[in-house]
Amino acid sequence: MIDTNLFQLVCFYGFAAVTVAAALAVITLKNSVHAVLSLVLTFFSTACIWLLAEAEFLAIALIVVYVGAVMVLFLFVVMMLDIKQEHVREGFIRYLPVGVVVALVMLAEMLALIGVRVMHGQVMGADPATVAGLSNTAWLGQALYTQYLLPFEIAALILTVGVVVAVALTLRHRGDKRHESASEQVRVQARDRIRVVKMAPSRPDESTASQEPRQ
Repeated sequence: MIDTNLFQLVCFYGFAAVTVAAALAVITLKNSVHAVLSLVLTFFSTACIWLLAEAEFLAIALIVVYVGAVMVLFLFVVMMLDIKQEHVREGFIRYLPVGVVVALVMLAEMLALIGVRVMHGQVMGADPATVAGLSNTAWLGQALYTQYLLPFEIAALILTVGVVVAVALTLRHRGDKRHESASEQVRVQARDRIRVVKMAPSRPDESTASQEPRQ
């Protein structure tokens, strides 16, 4: 019989290897569409790792929100845009040293946080979801919609206002562009769009009638 802990460890190393390889492919592939697809694989592998860590809500949110919505939108945008690869590579090479320094600093901070969590694991206390006897998703949903309902609604309102402001700031009115007005379409009437013209019937001329071939 296969040991459960050993199987989970093998799965963790497998998902981690795929995540690192896909993340490297995002920044090394020359094709933008391939890079976006590699980023989708990175998110999916990360969600699998979160499932192993019993963080079901984070895994589901990552797949539904990022893989299912955001990255699909990015993929369509990249496929529709005509991006000049030469300018992108020049900017990447120019800011590569700064990016490497920032990445190393972030890596050091993450390793420091992991070390602090390992050394002071008892100070953090037990997992509240385990103590309550609920799953991670059930405990998070109960806490979010009961204890933190007001902050959650405020955050949703702020995000909605941000979306409206972003659309308002990027909206540009052009004089030569035709646009439709819903109010004018509702007020329109048939007599304003259709005109009935009455014409008296006319007879063909006798000369024209005589020239027509007879059957």
